[in-house]
Amino acid sequence: MIVTSSFSYICNNAHDSRLQHAPDEGIKDDMITEYTAVTALAGGALIGAAAVMLMGLTGRIAGVSGIAARLLPPWDGALAGRLAFIGGLVAAALAVRIVSGSLPPLKLEVGSIDMVAAGLLVGFGAVWGNGCTSGHGVCGIASLSPRSIVATLVFMATAVVTTFLVRHVL
Repeated sequence: MIVTSSFSYICNNAHDSRLQHAPDEGIKDDMITEYTAVTALAGGALIGAAAVMLMGLTGRIAGVSGIAARLLPPWDGALAGRLAFIGGLVAAALAVRIVSGSLPPLKLEVGSIDMVAAGLLVGFGAVWGNGCTSGHGVCGIASLSPRSIVATLVFMATAVVTTFLVRHVL
């Protein structure tokens, strides 16, 4: 996860540099989302490789919400592995800082109350849906789980509708 996050940031940072040097080519400066097929493919391959390694080495699914939820008691024998997994997610930011010398710019357009409410909704949805996008989308689809395929389709449809509403209606 550290490698995936760091690689994605470095590639996107290079992409951002190209945007800053070519402002007159019709690229919108206020567009927050950048997409390149190369970084998307590389990031997806790294996430897939990490999920396969976790499943192959431990027999566990790389569902971030499930791993984070099981950090709370009652604990079982896999607590150290879960702490290492979540620690790796946090350490990715440190790795980016060390490699690039800075952290990605963070522009929040909502207040703390909205962020807490959104976090609680995401957590509730992940528990209610028995997993999040990483567990269902990466591992569930790879194992041809019908429940995960349906869940991922619902996640993606919801994301498309929400993005459209936020960017074009609200």
